[in-house]
Amino acid sequence: MSDDKTGGAGNHANPVRDEDSFDVEAVAAWLGRGPVTDVRQFAGGASNLTYLLTLAQGPDLILRRPPVGAKAKGAHDMGREYVVQQALAPVFPRVPEMVGHCTDESVIGSEFYLMEKLDGLIPRKEFGFDITAATASTLCAGAIDVLVDLHAVDVTSIPALAALGKGEGYVSRQVGGWTRRFADARTDDTGDWSDITAWLDAHRPADVGQRMIHNDFRFDNLVLDAADPGRIIGVLDWEMATVGDPLMDLGGALAYWVEAGDDEVFQMFRRQPTTTPGMWTREQVVDHYCERAGLEMTPERWRFYEVFGLFRLAVIAQQIWYRFANKQTTNEAYAVFGPAVGYLEGRCRTLLAS
Repeated sequence: MSDDKTGGAGNHANPVRDEDSFDVEAVAAWLGRGPVTDVRQFAGGASNLTYLLTLAQGPDLILRRPPVGAKAKGAHDMGREYVVQQALAPVFPRVPEMVGHCTDESVIGSEFYLMEKLDGLIPRKEFGFDITAATASTLCAGAIDVLVDLHAVDVTSIPALAALGKGEGYVSRQVGGWTRRFADARTDDTGDWSDITAWLDAHRPADVGQRMIHNDFRFDNLVLDAADPGRIIGVLDWEMATVGDPLMDLGGALAYWVEAGDDEVFQMFRRQPTTTPGMWTREQVVDHYCERAGLEMTPERWRFYEVFGLFRLAVIAQQIWYRFANKQTTNEAYAVFGPAVGYLEGRCRTLLAS
């Protein structure tokens, strides 16, 4: 379930799909930097749509806009992405430089924002470049350290970020909110998740803090230094960033983390190179994060965050499957999302029975 954002090794910028096209001249006029000479669309985009704009003068830009069709309330918020990155830049220098945010939907039919393209390497299903086991291990440690650094940002000192918070009760709101989103996106083939959602509701832990969280922290949202792939220079896709519980952020991130020892079906979910020699297990990630963050953790305590992460991933997949099943998109890449939801249902139940 990859969502390409910007240039780098492993990216595939293709001609723009007809259903995702927009008025390029209107964007150029709004931007006021001269002609746009070429527009390409990145191959992912299961969530927001992302394009590479080449200008006659100046650096390449990235345009982000929502997908067409029905969207979950509060999702695909371009303004949130733009404001969060702009506010984070002075204290978390791993965000791209923001160029502009257009709220006038008459320009291309939706709001959008533009940022400068970060030059570097972006891991995808495979790295796409040579990497030693030692460097892969260093990268794992660095990625978790970046997440800890983000969670350490003092949001109370930055009004634009503090405004994202709703106070204590983040875990409870997340369980209820994602359960409602799942109900809203049901299709005829959706299974009965009532026992899973009931377990999550009954086992909600108290918040461990109110921190700046990314909510989609994956390797394909990281930009690596081309000269030193073990060093992270950028973090992308801030659509779901907010102020909330950092362990929920970690649980969501590890839902995408497929290990070499996982079953064959879960291996088919892999969209990041976490089975490459040197990459860590999920247990190693949790241990390193908790040590760096100063948190106590047990396997039983972690089970809630793991189940919730998988449930949240299932809801995201179901929302995409809903769009495909209701012919709101013709992208055949989305045809696998329905069966994916069924598999995640079984994986959650296995964890509950363990």
